[in-house]
Amino acid sequence: MSSVAVLTQESFAEHRSGLKDVEITGSVPEDEAYIPTYLEAFPPLPDKSTPGEKTGEPAGAWSKIRPIKASVITQVFHVPLEERRYKDNSQFGEGEEAKVCLDIMQKTGAHIELSLAKDQGLSIMVTGKLDSVMKARKEIVARLQTQASATVLIPKEHHRFVIGKNGEKLQELELKTATKIAIPRSDDPNANIRITGTKDGIEKARHEIQLISAEQDKRAVERLSFEKAFHPFISGAYNRLVQELSQETGARISIPPPSVPKDEIVITGEKEAVAMAIARIRAIYEEKKRKTTTISVEVKKSQHKYIVGPKGNTLQEILENTGVSVEMPPLDSASETIILRGEPDKLGPALTQVYAKAKSVIVVEVIAPAWLHRFIIGKKGQNIGRITQQLPKVHIEFTDGEERISLEGPTEEVEQAQAQMQEIIKDLMARMDYAEINIDHRFHRHLIGKNGANINRIKEQYKVSVRIPQDSERCGLVRIEGDPQGVQLARKELMDMAQRMENERTKDLIIEQKFHRSIIGQKGEKIKEVRDKFPEVIIIFPDQQQKSDIVQLRGPKNEVEKCAKFLQKLIAELVESSFSISVPIHKQFHKNIIGKGGANIKKIREETNTKIDLPMENSNSEMIVITGKKSSCEAARDRILAIQRELANLKEAEVSIPAKLHNSLIGSKGSLVRSVMEECGGVHIHFPAEGSGLDKVTIRGPAEEVERAKRQLLQLAEEKVKYLRALLYLWLAAQEPASQENGDTDLIPRKCDIIIVTGRAEKCELARAALLALVPVTIDVEVSFDLHRYIIGQKGAGIRKMMEDYEVNIWVPQPEQQSDIIKITGQVASVERAKQGLLQRVKELQAEQEDRALRSYKVTLSVDPKYHPKIIGRKGAVISQIRKDYDVNVQFPDKGDEQQVYWLKKNANEARAAIEQLVAALQDMVSEDIRLDRRVHARIIGARGKAIRKLMEEFKVDIRFPQPGSEDPSKVTVTGLPENVDNAIDHLLNLEEEYVSWECRTADDNKALAKGFVVRDAPWNAQGNKAPDMSSAEEFPTFGSGIAPKQTSAWGPKKC
Repeated sequence: MSSVAVLTQESFAEHRSGLKDVEITGSVPEDEAYIPTYLEAFPPLPDKSTPGEKTGEPAGAWSKIRPIKASVITQVFHVPLEERRYKDNSQFGEGEEAKVCLDIMQKTGAHIELSLAKDQGLSIMVTGKLDSVMKARKEIVARLQTQASATVLIPKEHHRFVIGKNGEKLQELELKTATKIAIPRSDDPNANIRITGTKDGIEKARHEIQLISAEQDKRAVERLSFEKAFHPFISGAYNRLVQELSQETGARISIPPPSVPKDEIVITGEKEAVAMAIARIRAIYEEKKRKTTTISVEVKKSQHKYIVGPKGNTLQEILENTGVSVEMPPLDSASETIILRGEPDKLGPALTQVYAKAKSVIVVEVIAPAWLHRFIIGKKGQNIGRITQQLPKVHIEFTDGEERISLEGPTEEVEQAQAQMQEIIKDLMARMDYAEINIDHRFHRHLIGKNGANINRIKEQYKVSVRIPQDSERCGLVRIEGDPQGVQLARKELMDMAQRMENERTKDLIIEQKFHRSIIGQKGEKIKEVRDKFPEVIIIFPDQQQKSDIVQLRGPKNEVEKCAKFLQKLIAELVESSFSISVPIHKQFHKNIIGKGGANIKKIREETNTKIDLPMENSNSEMIVITGKKSSCEAARDRILAIQRELANLKEAEVSIPAKLHNSLIGSKGSLVRSVMEECGGVHIHFPAEGSGLDKVTIRGPAEEVERAKRQLLQLAEEKVKYLRALLYLWLAAQEPASQENGDTDLIPRKCDIIIVTGRAEKCELARAALLALVPVTIDVEVSFDLHRYIIGQKGAGIRKMMEDYEVNIWVPQPEQQSDIIKITGQVASVERAKQGLLQRVKELQAEQEDRALRSYKVTLSVDPKYHPKIIGRKGAVISQIRKDYDVNVQFPDKGDEQQVYWLKKNANEARAAIEQLVAALQDMVSEDIRLDRRVHARIIGARGKAIRKLMEEFKVDIRFPQPGSEDPSKVTVTGLPENVDNAIDHLLNLEEEYVSWECRTADDNKALAKGFVVRDAPWNAQGNKAPDMSSAEEFPTFGSGIAPKQTSAWGPKKC
């Protein structure tokens, strides 16, 4: 039984005085690494043999040096005649065998030579790098030699050793034996491994597989349970003892890390090695259990981390120096009790080291107002940087919103840092002050100004710092910090600005954008006058690109109102004076209207207060535009027309033409009426506005030309009437047979509607047929009313395209009529083509309807929500593949609903079966929790999760690591099929052991490297010699140097 004594820090001295004086010897064991002699590390070159002496193999240390292997190898093998795949010898070197060899050479990069033996067997020589030769050999055997197959039976649990890590062992075996080896899946009950290849290759592969299985039969796995407290004695400091045991016995020993609450130690290896390891471990455990005792001490929780040290190195150091194990309470426990376990005479020194480590670092708090913290830190951390540079082991931490500043580090350095911090605080408190003012957050951007102009000016002028909260905070508290006098002056100015802004008002005026330029004036002259009149009002016009009509006024309330009324009055005047009329004046009279030096036009402008714009000289336009008030524009127009009348004998006449003929007389884009005006000496013809219903057309110009234009217009109108009547007659003629059949005698053409064709009989018939072909016809096509909207298309696009393609007019009945009749009007041939096109479109739409009906088939199935993420897959990969493979739409439900699959009946059922199969596989899965050392998590996960994804794909499992802040940070969950989960867990535990031991080896290697390279019996150790001076040009001469030696060095006499 082990006794427990509870010691406090105060009674430690008394406890220590009662212990026997024990001579503490260094616990570092002797270096076990072999130190070579100088001659072994640097063997001399062999002496030159005497002439006539037989040279044998080199003697001495040089005989131990391995020869360098050639990078290019050659292999020759023979294919008997009975095993040749291609036996046609008539064209050796040109048949299939040669083609196959060329293809293999291109794929592998190896060189292949074929030769035919006397027994008609095939000799093949392959040259190249080892990897290329092995690949080429495998290809040759597979493609030039007939294949056989055989099976070999080994236990199912040995299959994974044949496969090897990531399948590397299996690939190596296939290359080595030039065979194809098929291993059954883990879920397949069959244990037979099938080998395909040549007879020789099959025998080699079978032999190798049986060797692997036999080797695994010799191995054993043992699990021992020992108290967790004794594990450190078994593993030793820095895991050195357990590594030595592994090397001596050849067994692999896995001890759970301190963070894993497991007592089980796993030993694997050959049976004899495992037995030896168990005996050694049990002996250590029983010895320590018999000899050790424990003491408990109380140490503040905050000091525990200094006892543990980085990565637990301090605990390992104490164990190495004293042989005592220090047991720390868990981090999440409030306990402050630390237990020391070891031999009684070693507990005292260990306790001394524990208290020394606990006191090696202290934490001190310095109090300073929170607003002063950033000044203590300084610009870009200058102030605090000076302290940390002088005292690099001190860590300084500022807490937001709190007055305390924490200093952590060695006692002496922390005290120095504390003194420097207090001096800085005292100095800042003497010359710094602050003030806080509350200003509505709406005014903050005005306080800041454009690009920070206002606030930067205040900062520079008063040498203060002003902190204005962000708009998103919606906080009105503005803080000013700096020199006391500057703070007060800045505060006063900011308060005055805020007060002015509180009395301000913002008003929006709606002014059409076309008037903005007129209000601003040329180079801003007019708006400058307005701003001078109302200096306290800010007038903001929108950017031209915004196309906005809102003009913003901001300033004192009364001034804003006065400015708004002034601008509204100005706008009313602009609107009134923006009336414009166009007056057509003959081009030859424009210069007379302008007058000498612009006298006439200037006089008219001034007297009527209008703006008059004449077309450019090189322009064909005759229109003069007058802008201003309506009455003024009309007065200016009368004066300009009076000038024209004085200069020419102009006449104005009116002619009555039916309004329905106006468009045809104007012509396309006015071409017909323009030709009349040009032909009649440039008269002006004015038609009334479209839709007015007026028949009067006005003609203005020279008297003779007006009469001529009048006659031409009347003649054109009469021709248009005759043309329309002729078309009507032709239409009636086309309808005559139908009317006679129906007994309808009302459609009798008038005499004026008859067209007479004169000429030879056959020509007249052709002309009649051609005229009748020009007469439009109308036919009815029956189309289901449900399809009308699809025929019309989006915004009428479909029906318009059909009318353009077939040159017809298509009339679709209004929706309220619910009619199935669509009318097509146009020439006979066009109407027939349009009918066929419409019926074809109807067939397409009906097929689409049937397809939509099929695709609306729906299948629902219930799936536990916990499987949904697995069905969706990473980034939707699994569900996207199902949608792609079966051409379906899969919808995942809201909470409590069922999953749905839409599409064709067959596809939907197949997709449903695929999802159910996936769910069935997921239901067979299990989840197991294991605990892995937190230190190895990052290495197992890998960069951006690459390593863990590869691991999950290899073992077909899902591995979840704990989130930061988790209650059990070592807990890792593995989900998948039971066998896959077991394999993955074994692999993870192996990785953990490998990474932990690697870290320990790295630490040992670093210690060994610090010692440098050591040799025994060096020349400079001999009496009278000294170590060579590396800085001396004589001891280490450069190439080409001609310095003569002054004395014999430790290296011996120099040879020429």
